[in-house]
Amino acid sequence: MQLNNTNMIKRKTTLHLILLFSIFALLTAYFIEHILGHQPCNLCLIERIPYVVSIVIILLFIFIQKFERFFLIILSITFIIAFSISFYHFGIEQGFIKESLVCDLNSNNADLTKEALLNQLKEVTVSCKDATFKILGLSLATINIFISLIITTITIKLFLTYEKNK
Repeated sequence: MQLNNTNMIKRKTTLHLILLFSIFALLTAYFIEHILGHQPCNLCLIERIPYVVSIVIILLFIFIQKFERFFLIILSITFIIAFSISFYHFGIEQGFIKESLVCDLNSNNADLTKEALLNQLKEVTVSCKDATFKILGLSLATINIFISLIITTITIKLFLTYEKNK
């Protein structure tokens, strides 16, 4: 029985750490944007969504205290998606993939008036291929690839070993 309680505590501690890390990642992104003044591109903004989703998923688990396997698989899928988005963004930054409409900040240009067109020209737009902020020479998309891969691996391992350690 002691082993089961220990494993349950490890799982919950791991989920709490992922929760804290997700909050930290979002706060860091907002700090870089609003305090340091580096404008994010559309993909950078989209890459924040899995962290918000993970916060919601983990908080739901904490309050519901049921369906842990379900929450673990949803969390795994969330970070697989995060990995995919970051890898796609990395490909655009490196020139392996062409920028898509996702990267076009003002892609709804069908019914532009003269005034709207002038306003768009005044706006500062950030291309998805330009990494405006780097840490140790790595773009945030590159760092997010590693983070997403690590969290995905952890959550899949927790999911796969859940029955053994229950």
